[in-house]
Amino acid sequence: MSLPMNRDAGPFDPPRGISRLRETRPVSPLVFPDGHEGWVVTGYDEVRQVLADVRFSSRQDIGPIHVPWEAPGMPVSNEPSPQVPGLFISMDPPDHSRLRRKLIGAFTVRRMKALEERVAEIVEQQLDSLANLTPPVDLVREFATPVPSLVICELLGVPYADRETFQANSTQFLVKDQELETKIAAYTAMTTYLGELVTGKRAEPGEDILSDLARDEELSVEELVGIAFLLLFAGHETTANMVALGTFALLEHPDQLAELRAAPELLPDAVEELLRHLSVVDLFFRYAVEDIEIAGETITEGSTVVVSLLAANRDPRRFDDADELDVHRKARGQMAFGHGVHQCLGQQLARIEMRAGFEGLLRRFPSLRMAVPVDEVRLRTDMTIYGVHELPVTWDR
Repeated sequence: MSLPMNRDAGPFDPPRGISRLRETRPVSPLVFPDGHEGWVVTGYDEVRQVLADVRFSSRQDIGPIHVPWEAPGMPVSNEPSPQVPGLFISMDPPDHSRLRRKLIGAFTVRRMKALEERVAEIVEQQLDSLANLTPPVDLVREFATPVPSLVICELLGVPYADRETFQANSTQFLVKDQELETKIAAYTAMTTYLGELVTGKRAEPGEDILSDLARDEELSVEELVGIAFLLLFAGHETTANMVALGTFALLEHPDQLAELRAAPELLPDAVEELLRHLSVVDLFFRYAVEDIEIAGETITEGSTVVVSLLAANRDPRRFDDADELDVHRKARGQMAFGHGVHQCLGQQLARIEMRAGFEGLLRRFPSLRMAVPVDEVRLRTDMTIYGVHELPVTWDR
């Protein structure tokens, strides 16, 4: 079978075919569009098991990459992809461990806590700008994207004036169906820019995370570029889409929105629930380096394994009424940030930004509502990080 990709259950829900797989066979054989026979894992316990087992490799240089969606512009290759220096998300221990350890100090809970006040200031500034506009406006462009972009640029030491070029290239990089040359061109533009940036920081370091890393002589410039790419790319794309899609979900669940307005203290739990319910980074890929048994199924060596975080986070065996959005839910154990050694390093920062963003929107715009019908909202089904391309909203002035 092929992987069901059509969002036929609604903008916030997994494809119906994915949900059926989870209920009938949570570890299922999967035929990729290029003919590769691999697996898709959709159950909560099974996904946790795969992500925690180091025999499922994250490396891209030990086998060819197979994607489960039709990508006519991308060539079929039976060759492994080269390992990109510094891109530790595509590494296994000990290489992964060496690079991740370099960053743990930058993303401690204490350091993120100290950032809360600055994040709140950035949110308020962006809300002021939003309030000065005449609705309807696109919330993606005017709020959901600028907030995490400002935060991550400031944190890493990336000039905010360069954001538009970088965002254009990162958006292009995420398109599923495109010629390989186009994808490589977008990636090359980003890494060329970052190469110049980290070289400058190595010569004259400042007070930011990239400068701290540039001071470390054990890291090559190529590794610094890979790390910078991952942090800057992940640091704004994921949070921006969660803020936009989360706002869309709340506006389309007015009962939940009303309860959150009435009890703002629910916000931390509501953020966890939105992360669980939406899981904008859905599909993770692993490569079996030996025969491994999961849930009674033998995944053979050399197989590509796709895990669906969204399907796992909607597993009724783990969460009661799993398809319902419930801001009162204690969604502990949700896996929107992954699981195991690759669990998202910046998850605390993402939580801080989401809490500040949703709190500010609800407080400053009590009459916020959609400006177009639901079916006119353009969903990011064409991108590898889900969300909405635009979110037209309005309010009473």
